[in-house]
Amino acid sequence: MPYYDYLCEDCGPFTSHAPMSVFDQPCSCPTCAADAPRVLFTAPKIAGMDKGRRTAFETNERAQHEPKRSGHGAGCSCCSGSSKKSSGTLYRPDGSKSFPAKRPWMISH
Repeated sequence: MPYYDYLCEDCGPFTSHAPMSVFDQPCSCPTCAADAPRVLFTAPKIAGMDKGRRTAFETNERAQHEPKRSGHGAGCSCCSGSSKKSSGTLYRPDGSKSFPAKRPWMISH
């Protein structure tokens, strides 16, 4: 359960934990038992964690309802192997190779 800040008019501020379902309801003061409304004394610490941990939480949150799919799906010609891509290499009758679409300084192995 999270902690919330409350302000009693007679006794002053105090902190108490309560379920999130009743976050907006007043709480009884531990000293005088009067109803005290909830107040915000400090800003919520939303981005107070390091980047790696925040990224891990965001990834886990996304994975719950929207899992990341690998690949492009069934029948994708670029990664399923159903059709071979052209390499752009030109093979000559003498056995040499040329790369017309590549950088001219590249040497064949």
